[in-house]
Amino acid sequence: MKIKDLTVGTGSVSLEAEVLNVEEPKKINKMGRELRVANVSIGDDSGNIVLTLWNENIDKVSPGMKIKIENGYVAEFQGKKQLTLGKFGTLTTL
Repeated sequence: MKIKDLTVGTGSVSLEAEVLNVEEPKKINKMGRELRVANVSIGDDSGNIVLTLWNENIDKVSPGMKIKIENGYVAEFQGKKQLTLGKFGTLTTL
């Protein structure tokens, strides 16, 4: 699957991409648990998208790395399309 083909609501997303940028993680408190979240810009030869990562997945990536997303989901946040792993998605470094 290519990034240009992703639309809001697309599930079971599997793709390979390059990490372009990793924003500084933000700490949030969700239901009494402190979590970290970060937006990561990823791209392939068809385009770019923001990948939202949580907690330990943030530490797996850095700019220039190739990654594989499996079983991801495309959502919309603040009017922008973004890719997320959700509960069942996985991120692998290549």
